Amino acid sequence: MTWDARLWGALLVVCGVIFLDGLDVSMVGMSLPSIGADLDVQLSSLQWVVTGYVLGYGGFLLLGGRTADLLGRRRVFLIALAVFAVVSMLSSLATNPELLIAARFVKGVAAAFTAPAALSIITTTFHEGPDRNRALSIFTTCAASGFSMGLILGGALTEVGWRWTFLMPGPVALLVFFFALKLIPNSPRDDAAGGYDIPGAVTVTAGMLSLVYAVVGAEHAGWVSVQTIGLFVLAAALLTTFVIVERRSKHPLVRLGILRTPSLRRANLAILTVFGAYVAFQLIGTLYLQNLLGWSSFETALAFLPAGLLVATLSPNAGKLADRIGTERMIIAGMALFVVGYALSLRIGPESAYFATVFPTIMLIGLGFAIAFPALNIQAVSGVEDHEQGLASGLFNTSNQVGGAIMLAVVTAVIGSQSVGVTTPAGMLSAYKPALGVVTGIAAVGLLVALTGLIGLKARRATEAQETAELESVQRELAEEEMTPAA
Repeated sequence: MTWDARLWGALLVVCGVIFLDGLDVSMVGMSLPSIGADLDVQLSSLQWVVTGYVLGYGGFLLLGGRTADLLGRRRVFLIALAVFAVVSMLSSLATNPELLIAARFVKGVAAAFTAPAALSIITTTFHEGPDRNRALSIFTTCAASGFSMGLILGGALTEVGWRWTFLMPGPVALLVFFFALKLIPNSPRDDAAGGYDIPGAVTVTAGMLSLVYAVVGAEHAGWVSVQTIGLFVLAAALLTTFVIVERRSKHPLVRLGILRTPSLRRANLAILTVFGAYVAFQLIGTLYLQNLLGWSSFETALAFLPAGLLVATLSPNAGKLADRIGTERMIIAGMALFVVGYALSLRIGPESAYFATVFPTIMLIGLGFAIAFPALNIQAVSGVEDHEQGLASGLFNTSNQVGGAIMLAVVTAVIGSQSVGVTTPAGMLSAYKPALGVVTGIAAVGLLVALTGLIGLKARRATEAQETAELESVQRELAEEEMTPAA
């Protein structure tokens, strides 16, 4: 398939969405300590600036993917992108944490409609195989480029004022919107595909919100308190109701049968741990560098930058590597790098040298993302019919964001429980290290999930080899019978 200028333009425009997502996440991460100091927000509440976004994102991604399939990908992409741009600029005017968190939630909802529309535009435009793998590699590269640029811009703008980090994505989104109007082709709405599953969207979003709030609130209410246990029970009831609704709905938000695909299941479980571990690590690393070592926000951004640069540099070749060795091996390699990298971060001390302790972790994380993230994107949509590409991409991105929300809440609770009444550097370090241990454990779970994929691959190949051998044996017997002269 030859890529002409218009096809390249359409690809780069939809890649602008994932660029914005990476830009936004890294910029906000750099500004969290400044937001906390300016608005007098405690850590347990401050993490909701990030969690509010990922909950809106993760909670509505499935509905966003379904809507893109029903109404047309271009229409959904443009409307949601316009909302994203407007809310980005309005959020910079927030005067209290409640308004800021609410704006972040709405912005996450808008992203929940742009992301699956963008990914399904790619997967329906490029045929499965080398062309799609190449396009998804470019998609990943744009995410890393946005993340890298967000680190620099976030660190620099926070020095001027944290509100600028919330304003910046707005004009960028408007620029992407302008080019999208000209370059993205129309996609027809599917009138025969059915309706919407509003009960499903409500129950899954409310269930995830209850789950995260239970983990965050446990720090103050206690893990065995009526509030915490009640919220966990409510979350379980809502998520169970979601499954029941999906099984009975004529037009389910999630066709549960799609989860029978082993590669799709593994990709979703793996990305949950990948993004969850990284978001949690970024929070710990930012707090450690700024609050314990006294680094500025810009210096902190430079500390994280090598990981983004590695991903941006290496990801374009990920598609060719997937064609050569397969996604399963790439994912295992990336997951192993994550485990080693996070484990090395446990060596931090109250006066650690950056290049001796933090830098090796940053580099290994960058390599892990460059290898594993493109492979997971490819695996998540492989073998899925075109009419369900929006659903498949929505599931993948939902797992991504839900992992970030839940793991961030867990790590925040761990830090909070270990830092009560602590004021000394040694005391703060004793709060950060258990949290890093949790992050390492999350990454190890992801590695185990990836290993099951390799085991499954070997089993499938053994079965195929046995079937081939049996077929060849039958063919030989038939040939011998034909060559044997009749008595």
